[in-house]
Amino acid sequence: MSVSLGDIAGMIAALAFVLLVLRTGAVIGKAGKVLDETRAGVREITDETVPLLREVTDTVAATNAQIGRLDTISSNVATMSTNVSALTSVATATVGRPLIKVAAFSYGVRSALDLRRGKTPLNKLGGGS
Repeated sequence: MSVSLGDIAGMIAALAFVLLVLRTGAVIGKAGKVLDETRAGVREITDETVPLLREVTDTVAATNAQIGRLDTISSNVATMSTNVSALTSVATATVGRPLIKVAAFSYGVRSALDLRRGKTPLNKLGGGS
């Protein structure tokens, strides 16, 4: 049995191919581990995100309920301010005008009494004496 140079070259090529297959297998194995870790990370993120999204949904629903209550309160305050304005107008009309008339009447009575006593009225038009 004689070994030729071609046989040695074939043996080296075969060993190189085996080495290449082993290295490729190691790289594929590491890539598989990376994919497993990625899958575990995605699963963990999903497991943590779903409850968080539920809490956010509950918070948004509670906030919307509070905003609805605030709308009710603000509309009640607007109605109340309208009622207070109307009440103020009524009070001014019923109390204010008669008070002005009473003040004018009392001023007229004082002016007449002053004239009768011979005093010059305070606000006589056309100047005083």
